[in-house]
Amino acid sequence: MKGFFGKAGHRIMGLLSAFKKMVAKLRTERIILLGFLGYVLFGVLFLSLPISQKVPVGVFDNLFVASSAVSTTGLVTVSVADSYTFFGQLIILILIQLGGIGYMAVGSFLVIFSGKSLSEIRRRILENEYPLPEGFSVGVLIKNIIAFTLIIEAVGAIALFLIFSSQSVPDAAWSAIFHSISAFCTAGFGLYNTSMEGFYNNYALNIVILILTYIGAIGFIVITDLFYRINGKVKKITFTSKIILFITFAGTIAGTLIIFFSEPKIAGFPVIDRIFISLFQSVNAMTTAGFDSFAIGNLSMSSIIALWFLMVIGASPSGTGGGLKTTTFSAIIAVVKSKMRGGEKVAFFKHIIPEHRIWTAVTVFIAYFGILFLGAFLLTFSEPNRDFLSLIFETASGLGTVGLSMGITGSLTDISKVILTVIMFIGRVGVLTFGISIFAGNMDLQFFRDKSMNQKEDLAL
Repeated sequence: MKGFFGKAGHRIMGLLSAFKKMVAKLRTERIILLGFLGYVLFGVLFLSLPISQKVPVGVFDNLFVASSAVSTTGLVTVSVADSYTFFGQLIILILIQLGGIGYMAVGSFLVIFSGKSLSEIRRRILENEYPLPEGFSVGVLIKNIIAFTLIIEAVGAIALFLIFSSQSVPDAAWSAIFHSISAFCTAGFGLYNTSMEGFYNNYALNIVILILTYIGAIGFIVITDLFYRINGKVKKITFTSKIILFITFAGTIAGTLIIFFSEPKIAGFPVIDRIFISLFQSVNAMTTAGFDSFAIGNLSMSSIIALWFLMVIGASPSGTGGGLKTTTFSAIIAVVKSKMRGGEKVAFFKHIIPEHRIWTAVTVFIAYFGILFLGAFLLTFSEPNRDFLSLIFETASGLGTVGLSMGITGSLTDISKVILTVIMFIGRVGVLTFGISIFAGNMDLQFFRDKSMNQKEDLAL
């Protein structure tokens, strides 16, 4: 008997060893893609169990919800509160947490915590998942990611619990934990069918949600950077952090002003309510969090276009949000500005952007908009009776992993659900990572990750 189990154990270890060798030969981008795909399949499997469902939920809906959770999007075709039990909601929350902090973060943290060093393949994946400016250690960043995540989500949950309890909200503790994690991971998943529309004038709740989504969206680079600056470890924050903070702030203010002054549907609200509604909508579009305090489908054309633009720009690298990314957007602005002025060098805030970063930004920009319009175009075939604005908005929300909708998600056809599922998945892994994993060969290319940088301050994209 011992011999039998000994041989079986030896065979299992042999298979695991062979699997590791096979994975090690794959491109980094393909490992990331397969990793997130594994999370999605894990989610579909558990959400399909009877213990997860209050009412029968179809396989396409479970696939859509699992993909939306892993990609931290927040678009749903069924009500989370009405369709899933506590166990099902817990599975969704686990998927949100895993998707928010990244494919390799948890496992790598356990490796570091045990005192071991990261393997080369783990380091490769992490450097791809978390594009870092020069001088940042991926090992230190991973420890900071886990620590900051637990602390911020815990503080957020306590604050939300106090608010929900004061409002006599049912299951206040669970609701506080769920919404804190969902907000920090910029997922936009909620336990209320109308998102935060019932709390539009609860200013304390608005502020807590806005802070959580903002911290998650600006990313762990900025959080680490600011922490080092506050404790005196560095004299100034990095170029990347400056860009992220400036673009995020500028986009939020622009969106808030547009909605506040041009949206007729909130014109009759008290000024303080108009300010919070406008700010809440803008921040949740810019951070790709996806909560809303006013029905998106009821907004005017100008507000919809403003939100669409903010969703496309999106959050920042090494954060929990999606979108084109603020740093990529700033690099494109710098290219246009430089060419219009006839300059040879491309600069932003008087800092020269390395050529390989420019090529990366241009590639991502073209690929992003290509997928965006292709996705909307495909939806016109499966949704022939929808207006194009609602379809392009839904596509931008899916690709940007935002979760805002003009109210059409729940009535989409199964084909449309599959199309949006793929779009959300691409948005989570990144258009560049997805493209390289599909079209490139097996060997890692250095074109997009050139290490020969002479710049003191690089730009993470």
